[in-house]
Amino acid sequence: MNAFFHIDQARRLDAADPLGHFRRAFHVPVWKGEEVIYLTGNSLGLQPVGVSEAIAQELHDWKTLGVEGHFHAKNPWMPYHEFLTDSLARLAGAKGTEVVAMGSLTANLHFAMASFYRPTPERRAILCEAKAFPSDRYALVSQLAFHGYPESDLIEVPGSGADGVPTDEDLIAAIQTHGSRVATMLIGGVNYFTGRVYDMARITAAARAQGIVVGWDLAHAMGNVPLSLHD
Repeated sequence: MNAFFHIDQARRLDAADPLGHFRRAFHVPVWKGEEVIYLTGNSLGLQPVGVSEAIAQELHDWKTLGVEGHFHAKNPWMPYHEFLTDSLARLAGAKGTEVVAMGSLTANLHFAMASFYRPTPERRAILCEAKAFPSDRYALVSQLAFHGYPESDLIEVPGSGADGVPTDEDLIAAIQTHGSRVATMLIGGVNYFTGRVYDMARITAAARAQGIVVGWDLAHAMGNVPLSLHD
């Protein structure tokens, strides 16, 4: 049930929020003299207050050290990804040896698909959810084209509800119906369109039982819902 309340009530809730102080760590855009309510962090997060200083440090090291910045910068560039290993592993519910910070989302999807999408003439389809994140869909269609297969080999599972986004049951039913011709499944762990959180363990088990290679795009799940990828 939706409850509508006065802005003063919202301010009181904000004041009582134990995470509320983090707001001061970001620059919030101002529109018509007031700070906006920013709801597009899944697309582009707010700029952290300290980011200008951090970038200035990297520019200084580049200017003064050149290529030696890879090893002698304040934050050496060559092992830069290792600075993020512990936090990534904690957020992903994984071991440090199972995660790496690299690239952009779409590029990483292509890397993963190039490694794990192994179609055969009999088993070449890719299964995803209807209303998948647009760049995910583009990556999947382009992978089909790269292997010489038509866009019709992308099975987009529709939802049984009004929002058009499939439920766990919709996805499992589609896996059981189409499993014999699906090579790879790639689904967003949290649907960006509705915020639906999928039962990833259950769906993964159903797909594996059909011999499907399973992938999850967790861009909208990471840091928002508990993950246990190692398990």
